[in-house]
Amino acid sequence: MLRLSTGRGRRGDAVTFSASAAHRGIVMSYVVDFETVSTVGLESSPVAGALAGLRANEARYFRNKYGHVFTVEAAGDAAPTIDWVHRVLAEERGLVISSRPLEATAFQVENIRMAYVFYENGLSINVMYTVDEGGKRAVGFKLSDGMDVPAELESFKFARQRSKLAGTIRGSYFVIKKEH
Repeated sequence: MLRLSTGRGRRGDAVTFSASAAHRGIVMSYVVDFETVSTVGLESSPVAGALAGLRANEARYFRNKYGHVFTVEAAGDAAPTIDWVHRVLAEERGLVISSRPLEATAFQVENIRMAYVFYENGLSINVMYTVDEGGKRAVGFKLSDGMDVPAELESFKFARQRSKLAGTIRGSYFVIKKEH
């Protein structure tokens, strides 16, 4: 994607526009602000506020730990990331997520490749893939406050965690065994 300029969104949120979409005012990517939680890009979710808090919680973690600016793209612009995450889920556990992806991001911090997908039902999936051989590799699931456990994830046990940004987060994970 060609990044043309950075502007301010509806609520003063930092957004980046592509050259093809800038003249139409379409938001292509969004820098997640963890100080002012916004539902930009997540409005169609029935738990948009909680999902926005969950997304902001992740943004705060990566900013504080790695100095990384957490930027998401609309699902239509992040197809390679979403496809990779879905391929890992299918090949590792035969999982197919039924909810519609809303946003995704992929980046690398230090020697760890990260990918996140945020879904309409309030689910967040991340893939942590250490690029060094023998490093940690896992898929994490986080459920937004107020959402039910999706049928495809009922076999997982979820631990609870409190977050000032996201309320109660329920999380689970599995270790990746194969090369991706």
